[in-house]
Amino acid sequence: MSHFETSTATLRFFGDDLDPEEITSRLGCTYTRCTRKGEVTIGKVTGNERIAKTGSWLLLVSDQEPANLDLQISEILARLTDDLEVWRDLTKKYQANVFCGMFMATGNDGLALSATTLLSLGERRLEIWLDVYDHTDD
Repeated sequence: MSHFETSTATLRFFGDDLDPEEITSRLGCTYTRCTRKGEVTIGKVTGNERIAKTGSWLLLVSDQEPANLDLQISEILARLTDDLEVWRDLTKKYQANVFCGMFMATGNDGLALSATTLLSLGERRLEIWLDVYDHTDD
């Protein structure tokens, strides 16, 4: 089995009453991008205005080629507090997940996450969301 060619990873928090500064303060790390509900943003590609339907706090790490989600998730979590009470409070208040983009090199690529990574995500009550992109251009 071959492995994915490239991976992306982003820690995401969403909520209508999301306060980016609260999350930054509680986690001990600033965001890469954030919005408050109702804020007007401009699309980087389209240039179109959009009104945020909810608040968001995003922490991105560098893409990995070849794919290495364990490394990316470890890098995200290493920047943030280990205080599980903080994580419990934030994940009760906001929707939270680690969003991962997986880009295939062939038609049958595989992925494994270590038990340590899975435990770290579970302890923090973080879901993992995987978007898998086929290697073809169809």
